[in-house]
Amino acid sequence: MEVRARAPGKIILAGEHAVVHGSTALAASIDLYTYVSLGFPTPSDNDDTIKLHLHLKDVDLEFSWPVGRIKEVLPDLGSHTASSPSPCSLETIKAIAALVEEQNIPEAKIGLASGASTFLWLYTSIHGYKPAKAVVTSELPLGSGLGSSAAFCVASSAALLALSDSVTLDFSHQGWQMFGESELELVNKWAFEGEKIIHGKPSGIDNTVSTYGNTIKFRSGELTRIKTNMPLKMLITNTKVGRNTKALVASVSERTIRHPKAMALVFSAVDSISSELASIIESPVSDDLAITEKEEKLEELMEMNQGLLQCMGVSHASIETVLRTTLKYKLSSKLTGAGGGGCVLTLLPNLLSGTVVDKVIEELESSGFQCLIAGIGGGGMEISFSGSS
Repeated sequence: MEVRARAPGKIILAGEHAVVHGSTALAASIDLYTYVSLGFPTPSDNDDTIKLHLHLKDVDLEFSWPVGRIKEVLPDLGSHTASSPSPCSLETIKAIAALVEEQNIPEAKIGLASGASTFLWLYTSIHGYKPAKAVVTSELPLGSGLGSSAAFCVASSAALLALSDSVTLDFSHQGWQMFGESELELVNKWAFEGEKIIHGKPSGIDNTVSTYGNTIKFRSGELTRIKTNMPLKMLITNTKVGRNTKALVASVSERTIRHPKAMALVFSAVDSISSELASIIESPVSDDLAITEKEEKLEELMEMNQGLLQCMGVSHASIETVLRTTLKYKLSSKLTGAGGGGCVLTLLPNLLSGTVVDKVIEELESSGFQCLIAGIGGGGMEISFSGSS
């Protein structure tokens, strides 16, 4: 029996940075996924069966831990119950990090150590010291603000729980299937604890969007799930410019201290944009004309949001290059996430010709950027089974 789980990435449609200062923000799932396949070896397999294998296929990185060694270093983890996740202690994080360090990760890939630690913790907490093999692949670029770590945590949690006694599933079902509401809640809780190992103090937004899909409206720590009622397609341009999210958040806060009245108005405007955008995508669509009218409003809102993000000082030369390029084709764009590089969203209207899209992508890629096309606000985490039970 092998289970395969997939979890979507995410974008911020509106409200980044301003949300830290009390404004509303919108995050939505994208139909680009991280996949985790998990299987337990049969008794007929060779001696490798007494190990836990993790293969990060896209980055050509493999980990292999003897289950006896895991039990020696983490003697208490195997007694946890999968139905009630609890935070990973600092002491356990250090012990797991030591296990990962024993794998001699190449210096160029050392940033992936926290992901390996997270998987090791999730696996041992849910399944104890059983041998297994997990393979991870992803359509999401790493470290670009598209929620790749959350998608990894969600897909890993889903695959692990699917083969545990904590969820009830139809193993004979063909193709992808969704968890029920209570199972999704459990996946989200485990994924959030995993995100803590990677990020320290995550907001919980990324893993929630990846688990449930659609769109999440969030303000002052409160998350509200909303359903997208219109087809949205975006060109996502990865500038490949790394950014320091903490530094960018701090710079906006410093600007707010220097210009409190002006920045208060900026944040208030962002809040209005997020709320209007949410009402547009939530309302029903009757025909193509209605879609076009809504798309035109969304384009204006995106442009306004981008202007306000520039007021906050979080744009970047690479982002401005994308904005100029897409504007030549009368397309509206905004940065998504922290800014200072990262990714840029460009709305692709329903009636836009493929030829125009191809030209835009060709020009952006000639500047060294990576282009991805994604549907917005679709479904969340799903699983599928193969082999006999």
